[in-house]
Amino acid sequence: MLLEVDVKMGDFDMVKKQETVYVCQECGYESPKWQGQCICGAWNSMVEEKMIPDMPSKGIGVGAKGKKLPKARKLEDIGEHTNIRIDTGIKELNRVLGGGLVEGSLTLISGEPGIGKSTLIIQVAASISGLGKKVLYVSGEESVEQIKMRADRVCENGWKELMLLSETNIDAVLSSCETEKPDFLIIDSIQTMYHDEFTAAPGSVSQVRAVGASLMKYGKDNNIPIFIIAHVTKSGELAGPKLVEHLVDCVLHFYGERNRDLRLLRSNKNRFGTTSELGAFEMTQQGLLEIENLSGTFLDNLEDRGEGSVAAAIYQGTRPLLLEVQALTAPCAVGFARRTAIGVDNRRLSMIIAVLERKIGVSFIDQDIYVNIVGGLKPEGTATDLAVALAIYSSFRSKPVSSRTLVIGEIGLTGELRAVSHVEKIVKEAVRMGFETIVVPEKNIPKTDIGEDKIKVIGAIDLSDAVNIFA
Repeated sequence: MLLEVDVKMGDFDMVKKQETVYVCQECGYESPKWQGQCICGAWNSMVEEKMIPDMPSKGIGVGAKGKKLPKARKLEDIGEHTNIRIDTGIKELNRVLGGGLVEGSLTLISGEPGIGKSTLIIQVAASISGLGKKVLYVSGEESVEQIKMRADRVCENGWKELMLLSETNIDAVLSSCETEKPDFLIIDSIQTMYHDEFTAAPGSVSQVRAVGASLMKYGKDNNIPIFIIAHVTKSGELAGPKLVEHLVDCVLHFYGERNRDLRLLRSNKNRFGTTSELGAFEMTQQGLLEIENLSGTFLDNLEDRGEGSVAAAIYQGTRPLLLEVQALTAPCAVGFARRTAIGVDNRRLSMIIAVLERKIGVSFIDQDIYVNIVGGLKPEGTATDLAVALAIYSSFRSKPVSSRTLVIGEIGLTGELRAVSHVEKIVKEAVRMGFETIVVPEKNIPKTDIGEDKIKVIGAIDLSDAVNIFA
């Protein structure tokens, strides 16, 4: 069988290649043939999609369309660059972003349906529009009338100058951008947008790749910040492959419990700032309101605590955060004892229980143990180890811990308490919140000199020492 060959003198020779490819909708893996299971383990995730062939170069230093390619530069020859940021008008969002929106950046925000993503974005759009900047809000899920109804409800001012567009074709969106010249662009959502060159359905790997690349090119070329809303799966992960996260500069996750008004905003990726900041909002009929005293929110029922409840603290981003750790032990009815944790890593919980059994001399082999961080918070780090251990011990022995006592510290496998960072700022926050006693690792004592008249600081060498304080 002869291969069909297209030959053009003075240009290039190319054998015709396969025009379609099978792409996994979970990981983005490409295969020339369909297969039931992808290399990532997903079943029936391979979808046939059209290939767009890459155009070859016209020569050394020349691109496919005759454009001159950029040359490499030495690091020492590159001057300093200051990122210009745009104030969103929402302090909690500015905190998570690292000071505001960076010009030319691509920001992705995800969250469960109905959690408040569109409400937050419309408030940001109205705030930036109120500063005299031109904002274009593009929605592929709602009509402009629906967006206006939300703006009437949650935006106080600035929204009247906001420009709305209901469109799903990315070429039409970018064409409108060339005409209107916005200073800020919002896409709601990327899974509804499609590119004409691809026959795959919106939200597929090829469509997300093409739409994301088009938006990134437009934002970088015109130095315009772009906000993209994305869907999530049932497990809370971004819908589709990790390709969406790789394309953008910043990934924000908006989450909270539906039966509560508290909403938390966290950054999972940020090329222009830290990822340890946390923003807090309260969902109301008038939209999202910022929460300044977040510690007070998590310690709302501080005086009503009984056994199994301990106040803890972490340092989140640039501020200390006080929270409540609850634990419950109950006799195991049948089979193996349960270990259930919400907000605490299960492997970390197993380690803490093992250290308690070995170093304190208690046995939980016939006890179900449940641990919960109040408010749906998932603290990072190990500063809550001691609070978790004391909450379990308090519930098991039916000995309540004083509501005016705060506990922080990391537990090692040998039972020793390791020092935590920023303890001096945590102590100051504890004083402000009205705590009378704080238990810290012995190594943190030199950094807690704020006056014995304000709060009593007790140092503990190991877990056994900390338990004896409350015995």
